[in-house]
Amino acid sequence: MIWGRKHSRRCQPGETISTATSELQALPQSCSPIPRTWLGRMRPLGALFLAALLTGAAAPWPDEPSRTCFFQMLSGGDSLFCRGDLEVIYPELGDVSCSYIPKCHQYRERISREWGSPRVRYPQADKSKKYVLMLVDPDVPSRANPRSRFWRHWLVTDIPGANLRTGDVKGHVLTDYVRPTPPPRSGYHRYQLLLHEQPAHEAIALSPEERVSLGSWVMESFVKQFRLGSPVASTQFLTKYHQD
Repeated sequence: MIWGRKHSRRCQPGETISTATSELQALPQSCSPIPRTWLGRMRPLGALFLAALLTGAAAPWPDEPSRTCFFQMLSGGDSLFCRGDLEVIYPELGDVSCSYIPKCHQYRERISREWGSPRVRYPQADKSKKYVLMLVDPDVPSRANPRSRFWRHWLVTDIPGANLRTGDVKGHVLTDYVRPTPPPRSGYHRYQLLLHEQPAHEAIALSPEERVSLGSWVMESFVKQFRLGSPVASTQFLTKYHQD
């Protein structure tokens, strides 16, 4: 059982999932559809029991901790980075935008060692435009001492807007996806995704110096050089070394 805010992941074959927007909700592993209008009027606990009734699953009572996983949403200044409803969808976890990656079910280890690039969905994307997507870590080697910011984890240009509407990141890959791998005892790292509209007829490329290293990337200069402007959407998730 997973607790957290709304998740937009696509279920595996044979299952569906609730898209309710309650601040705290249960997402059964064998999920079933719950009408948005119902949940919008119900307290989270009521939504939980409704989910249990529809799926035939037992309600997660406090004596069943192994079946429950808690998602914590970002707050304060960290939450202000999340703008534009950009969705970042990993297997099993669903949309991790503006949240901490939980340690339960080995999620932190799996995101750093097992899973490949996420689906990134931007429902408001203009089908007639192309976009640039960046994934960076500004907290290298740690948030307290970010002397090697920004660490470039993913950079894709020429992404059609139609693809972004479905979460299919296909374009010109300038930096292959690098999994989030915070070092031991370095605390939480922010993994920030920024989506920019790509100027028409603009050929974007990394310099030879930028291609040599992923770290200490001067992202601001890159954005200015190719006239990308402010991102149309941005979000982040936080995670740390899986054994910390």
